Amino acid sequence: MMLTIKKMLDSHRGVLLFLVGMVFLRSAIADWYSVPSGSMYPTVMIGDRIIADRIAYDLKVPFTDIVIAHIADPRRGDIVTFSSPDDGTRLVKRLIGLPGDTVEMRDDVLYLNGVQASYVTATGAVATRITPDYQGSQVVLDERILGSQRNIMLMPERAGALRSFGPMQVPTGHYLMLGDSRDNSHDSRYLGFIKRAAITGRVGRVAFSLDAERHFIPRFERFGASLMQSDAS
Repeated sequence: MMLTIKKMLDSHRGVLLFLVGMVFLRSAIADWYSVPSGSMYPTVMIGDRIIADRIAYDLKVPFTDIVIAHIADPRRGDIVTFSSPDDGTRLVKRLIGLPGDTVEMRDDVLYLNGVQASYVTATGAVATRITPDYQGSQVVLDERILGSQRNIMLMPERAGALRSFGPMQVPTGHYLMLGDSRDNSHDSRYLGFIKRAAITGRVGRVAFSLDAERHFIPRFERFGASLMQSDAS
């Protein structure tokens, strides 16, 4: 029996080494995640399989959170993955507030360090109904503030959404995260500030996307789509 197993291992050594290497790379360099919610709509859609760069900010020992080398600091506007302080769940949100920033929101209008964001109706964006239980209006807007730009979605008639907070200053070693679907996101408004050590990667691209509401038809237009932030002019 042992000889048979050894023979099988020897004959498939190349495949096994490849699989081990893939697991190593997935843990150490990049990872991908299936998106189950619409909290980052319209940037990230339900059914997207997104790729996170795990060495964008830190080089870590594989399979651990031990930092070997610091590579870069997260930037305002980055889409990041991090561990929820509530239960450790992996979350994907946009980084809005850096350490030392003063952040405020008034009726869904964002303020950073006293500067009010500007909003216009987003060109070419469609407010897809991502929450079947919500039948109210949905508006997609282009938001620009302090050199960064992104599309966000508002649900003005959605009950229970936290549309105002602060002003509050982001403490040293922490960041403030918001979902792009501002009225449909469990983010720093509920979780509090996120520690630098909890950030695990930066999301840069969609690997592929399937539309679950249409029998998992591929969204070919989203295959390989970049999710990197735009610089506001």
